[in-house]
Amino acid sequence: MNSRFSLLLFLFLVIVSQSKSSVFKTFPSNLSPKSPLSSVVLPLSGNVFPLGYYSVLLQIGTPPKAFEFDIDTGSDLTWVQCDAPCTGCTLPPIRQYKPKGNTVPCLDPICLALHFPNKPQCPNPKEQCDYEVNYADQGSSMGALVIDQFPLKLLNGSAMQPRLAFGCGYDQILPKAHPPPATAGVLGLGRGKIGVLPQLVAAGLTRNVVGHCLSSKGGGYLFFGDTLIPTLGVAWTPLLSPEYTFFFHICRDRLQRDYTFFKSVLEFKNFFKTITINFTNARRITQLQIPPESYLIISKTGNACLGLLNGSEVGLQNSNVIGDISMQGLMVIYDNEKQQLGWVSSNCNKLPKT
Repeated sequence: MNSRFSLLLFLFLVIVSQSKSSVFKTFPSNLSPKSPLSSVVLPLSGNVFPLGYYSVLLQIGTPPKAFEFDIDTGSDLTWVQCDAPCTGCTLPPIRQYKPKGNTVPCLDPICLALHFPNKPQCPNPKEQCDYEVNYADQGSSMGALVIDQFPLKLLNGSAMQPRLAFGCGYDQILPKAHPPPATAGVLGLGRGKIGVLPQLVAAGLTRNVVGHCLSSKGGGYLFFGDTLIPTLGVAWTPLLSPEYTFFFHICRDRLQRDYTFFKSVLEFKNFFKTITINFTNARRITQLQIPPESYLIISKTGNACLGLLNGSEVGLQNSNVIGDISMQGLMVIYDNEKQQLGWVSSNCNKLPKT
């Protein structure tokens, strides 16, 4: 995940349970309620290094217009730079979203879901539903909630055009330490009811499952729904945080103390070992093994950078954060229906076939 809009350098996976009550009502689509549930597969662009983020292309509106989004598993709201007009936007107006009287009123159930458990501050219930989202790197976006069509193709060959709520961002603040982003906004993949996936689920269009497969060569794919999940070989654990704080400190101290210059991955593999994170569940231990090339990054200057984040530095207390470097070559599955996290080795270089 690009630090310009979320946590520094990585698409972070925060393995913490977050339960939220639903105040949603179903959104319309062009599919019959009896249509079989399928999955949506979206190609990804980007890499761990040197870009440091992954992005996805989504179409919005009628006629549809393409926008590129950073993907973020740590936030719920999806938003796009908006020609309302915009302050602090990095894209020219022609590449921004143009609202067409489609703002969400303040007392609409979806606005209540956005602000839950608080209530939106609106003297007039017909006023627009405002939002403000802040990120760990001190970046932020402010704007109004709007609803528009999102044309999507399903893995079974059918298509849908659900009307989804998202943020029309007209006031952006970017971290000064990072260059302006090339993307138009953020695709929030968190479990809050304002997220794109929960809205699709509320409309009865797919299962409440999201996953990604990141290629070490760059790119990969993102998916909504459960039809891609293998029947065998997936390691599952509840969506709870394991204790591996000690590992962060051991690796960081060793990097600072001994090894600050490498020419290739092969060199540092001689000094660091594959580490194992244990997930304990009902007397059963599930293990995630991470080799050195999946938690260390070698920069152009030969510096070795640790691909983990000490959660205490960004307000996560004892919960540390695994970067997308540790998820390359894996299909990672967030099954929100069964409240479990899964992973399995996979070829992320090719898109799944219809």
